[in-house]
Amino acid sequence: MPRQLGDLEDAVMTRVWQWNRPVTVREVLEDLQQERSIAYTTVMTVMDNLHQKGWVRREVDGRAYRYTAVSTRAAYSAALMNEAWSRSDNPAAALVAFFGMMSPEQREALRDAMRIVRPDLPGASGSAAPEAAGEGAGGPADEQAGDPVDGAGPETGR
Repeated sequence: MPRQLGDLEDAVMTRVWQWNRPVTVREVLEDLQQERSIAYTTVMTVMDNLHQKGWVRREVDGRAYRYTAVSTRAAYSAALMNEAWSRSDNPAAALVAFFGMMSPEQREALRDAMRIVRPDLPGASGSAAPEAAGEGAGGPADEQAGDPVDGAGPETGR
């Protein structure tokens, strides 16, 4: 299970993920220096630590290494959410509380994700946008199915 990245590790990985190509310590350093004062050796140490922890792979390129992310930010975020959820003594209650904290946009993103992983759910007619057919936007089909993200969280008063 992954542990949360530290602030500097996250700043480095954000660049590696955003650039989506092999990067050098120098490239990351120059970008980081736009927002903070930081030494080359500090960035080199952080990137070496990320390599040892399995977050990046590296290949020799002349006298330097080029670093590439091993997985995506989405996979990292999902693993953190899964770890937090699995540590709960009441996973169902944790999910209900989590859904209650979500914004309408986040609930819609969750609905979209559920349609991808469970196309058999109501409102998942196989099209990319079931809302166009009047389904899946918190309507009767979702309420009958007990959709956990139908907007019936504490903020709606239902």
